[in-house]
Amino acid sequence: MLIAALFFFFVLTALMLLRPARDALGMERGIESIRWLFIGTAVFTLAVNPLFGWLVSRLRRLQFIGTTYGFFVLSLVGFWALLMFAPDSVGQRSGQVFFVWYSVFNLFATMVFWALLADRFTSDQGKRFFALISVGGTLGAIFGPWLTSQLARPLGTPNLLLVACGFLLLALAMAWLLVRAAPDRAPSDTSVETTGFASEGERIGGSAWSGLRAVFRSPYLTGIAGYILLMTVVATLVYFTRLQMVAQVTDDTDARTAIFGNIDMWTQVAVLVLQLTLTGNIIKRFGLGVALAILPAATALGFIGLAVYGSFVVLILLEATNRAVQRGITRPAREALFTVVSREEKYKAKAFIDTFIYRAGDVVGAQTEGAFGRLGLAMGALIGAVLPLALIWVALAIWLGRAQARRVEQLTAPAAPAASDGAQFGPGPPVARARTRAAR
Repeated sequence: MLIAALFFFFVLTALMLLRPARDALGMERGIESIRWLFIGTAVFTLAVNPLFGWLVSRLRRLQFIGTTYGFFVLSLVGFWALLMFAPDSVGQRSGQVFFVWYSVFNLFATMVFWALLADRFTSDQGKRFFALISVGGTLGAIFGPWLTSQLARPLGTPNLLLVACGFLLLALAMAWLLVRAAPDRAPSDTSVETTGFASEGERIGGSAWSGLRAVFRSPYLTGIAGYILLMTVVATLVYFTRLQMVAQVTDDTDARTAIFGNIDMWTQVAVLVLQLTLTGNIIKRFGLGVALAILPAATALGFIGLAVYGSFVVLILLEATNRAVQRGITRPAREALFTVVSREEKYKAKAFIDTFIYRAGDVVGAQTEGAFGRLGLAMGALIGAVLPLALIWVALAIWLGRAQARRVEQLTAPAAPAASDGAQFGPGPPVARARTRAAR
């Protein structure tokens, strides 16, 4: 658990070193350009998914994890070289490229981390430990912006990219240690909690597109995709509302970066408080369904408060609450949903959901907010769109919690008793069927 928390700490430190600059650079050509950047990011993540699926099928676990993080390290070195040796070529277009690259980097870096955790931890361990492991990521998300503020002046902005590279390499070392510290379970173990484990020497196999097909074949995975789609649509509505208000406050890039940095820092402090006090208790006492339903309920209440008061302070509180609940409570609960799916689905289907579906929600939310603005609709129209989505979102959260519990019960049920002629009742014990599905 401590190794996993360090792993997440290094990943989030690297990400948060770069995030304020991403937001500020993205606004260089106006808010409307960000909506198109979201579309470009979604298209790029869809194009990258079959490549990642191919890597998962052909390489061993640590190999494709190392390839993924290694690609991002080399990309950061490339951006560093551009800033150091060709600074005159850096402009609005390169800022947009960095915005799209960072958006893809952010999703894949965290997705690979959580996929490995779902592969190494059991369902029960996930419910007990994922909230505590998330504390490591939150500390990294607080440490990253602080480190940026301390190193930006003496080192310069370009060299911060190399600092982020160092943290990614440390994260890769933690991935190696995590696989070694949590050895693969013996195949003779019949518990469902071991069915997701496989030898490091084995390849997952399958096709590059099997993750996409699994999402649309499985109601459970489709439900997870729907939950994430609704979450990102609403979060993007909040994000663009914030951009509109920040643009009205100042047009200076450095001032905007400072505002975004402060919002990120205080949000992470709120996340840390939730993770240390409430998250684990909520999941253990009330289950995943209730934990997942807290975010849509809190978001709906926040939008109602925004409609009543309509101030910048209320918006900041709404976004901080939304992100704090999402990262402090929802994320550990959402990742526990993947502990009861096959190993191939943990990496391939999860990659499709956490990248393309996530960014598709960004696109829908961005275009919806833009359409409201072009039509001249007030905040009331936005509330009218969010509240029905929140109700559907809550219902889906409760269903996912129950579906996950049913999967655990089915897969941990004892084998069916043998009939007098030696045949088993039904199609075989649940664990056997689970292993057959995982093998396929």
